[in-house]
Amino acid sequence: MKLLFVAFALCVLGQTPPGQTPFAGFEERVNDYMKLRKTAESGAGRLAPTASAKELDAKKKALAEKIRAARTSAKQGNIFTADAAREFRRVIAQDLQHHPRSVKQSIRSGEVVEGRVQVNESYPEHVPLETTPPTLLTSFPPLPMELDYRLVGSTLALRDVGANLIIDYLPNALVMP
Repeated sequence: MKLLFVAFALCVLGQTPPGQTPFAGFEERVNDYMKLRKTAESGAGRLAPTASAKELDAKKKALAEKIRAARTSAKQGNIFTADAAREFRRVIAQDLQHHPRSVKQSIRSGEVVEGRVQVNESYPEHVPLETTPPTLLTSFPPLPMELDYRLVGSTLALRDVGANLIIDYLPNALVMP
């Protein structure tokens, strides 16, 4: 009971309980998504290298549809909850403060990426896949290889690579000074 009270008090104070990272809840929700994805993939057929672009596209679309069907009530903030959003924004602000030149150069070295993303929708076709600055990636929790972080304007998106599907997004994550 005492340990539970300490963990609760730390959460109220914005501190992480001992033995947990600040991203523990986020990582848990990502793992839950990966379980759902694995189930969807078993029904859609595993993505594997193929000589046929049409076959690969069909498998990607089938996977995306299975995931959408399993996440009909998914909405922004399911994975980037308020606590996770606060921590991601804190880390991004800290990286911008400590590495302003490298983060800005990394963002400016790619194409200007503007667009809108929506949960359970495909990553927009007309929007290039901007590389997330390495200094930010090293501060973020690592993701399974099936997922990646993408910046679309000031929005941080969590994307399922194989399904090309937006899993969640964090608006106004990147505020350039």
